[in-house]
Amino acid sequence: MAEGSKITIVKKVEKKQRQFSTKEVDPSKMNVAVIGTGGTIASYVDYRTGAVHPALSAEDLVATVPEMADICNVNARVLFSIFSENMNVKRWQELAGAVVDQLNSGDEGCIIPHGTDTMGYTSAALSFMLDSLPRPVLLVGAQRSSDRPSSDAYTNLLASARFCVQTDAAEVFILMHQTSSDTVAAVHRGTRVRKMHTSRRDAFESVNEPPVALVDFEGDIKFNSSYRKKSSGKVVFRPDMEEDVALIHFYPGMSPTAFEKLMASQKGIVISGSGLGHVSADMVKVLKRTVDRGIPVVMTSQCLFGSVNLNVYYTGRDLLTAGVISGGDMLPETALIKLMWGLANSSSEEELRKLMTTNLRGELSQRREIDG
Repeated sequence: MAEGSKITIVKKVEKKQRQFSTKEVDPSKMNVAVIGTGGTIASYVDYRTGAVHPALSAEDLVATVPEMADICNVNARVLFSIFSENMNVKRWQELAGAVVDQLNSGDEGCIIPHGTDTMGYTSAALSFMLDSLPRPVLLVGAQRSSDRPSSDAYTNLLASARFCVQTDAAEVFILMHQTSSDTVAAVHRGTRVRKMHTSRRDAFESVNEPPVALVDFEGDIKFNSSYRKKSSGKVVFRPDMEEDVALIHFYPGMSPTAFEKLMASQKGIVISGSGLGHVSADMVKVLKRTVDRGIPVVMTSQCLFGSVNLNVYYTGRDLLTAGVISGGDMLPETALIKLMWGLANSSSEEELRKLMTTNLRGELSQRREIDG
């Protein structure tokens, strides 16, 4: 600014409140619940500071997609307004309970706007807590806040509504962009999906199986694999989880002494091992002592794609002898959630081992498909 220049305030801009225009319920359309939890999809950018704030209510968010009213009647409510790194067991349980209320009252599906960073953990938690699911639950996020022109919130929400009312699928899913452009969304099974990129709109990928379905943003829906189908029953709510379970990433040179102290304080351990599911010889001894104390240990792989196989190398055989449970081709985070849930829903070591090695929600494969 040149010396001597002055700034005169002519008028202060009035803050506009976002309005959610409700429409009369159309008895010819199905009811779909939208349960808001926060995250980027329900955020706006403060252009003064550049920071993103979780601020939009579920009603505000739905109001940005008026076309949803042409597909279904929307029952919108806010449960949380947080970033997803602040999710925890108590909030998973509260969210699962809210889903049970909506589905058991007759809603055709439930859409959960959620932060993307830990959405895979929440989808796994809901998958195990919601037994005998009769209708779909779709977690949906955005990599761009809803007030940005490049936001993926609009297309993802609209695709989720279409999927709820136009298909017969009834599982917990994550729906996100399949490509970086606004062409198609992928519907991922809730126990098989991981965020693979920090910022791209097509950040999510199904691991060890293809996406269950693809939803063209023009309206077409194509299924790629089998899925649980809708039914007339009620959700069986099984929310109990053991919180004292740890997920440990093995690395070369890991101190067995340091980690044995951590393991001793837990009720269960999931190891993200190298390759086929390996740790160092010193760590094998620690894991044996841990299992001998009655603390279950589940082995998964950092490779993500492919499966743990403890029968190939002597390290793996030593782990089996030590009583370590093979996690098969489960994602480490899914194994963590399943162990937390399994500990609270089993009454013996034998029953827990059976739960962890049985495919309950599509988290385990019995055979491997080779690509290329």
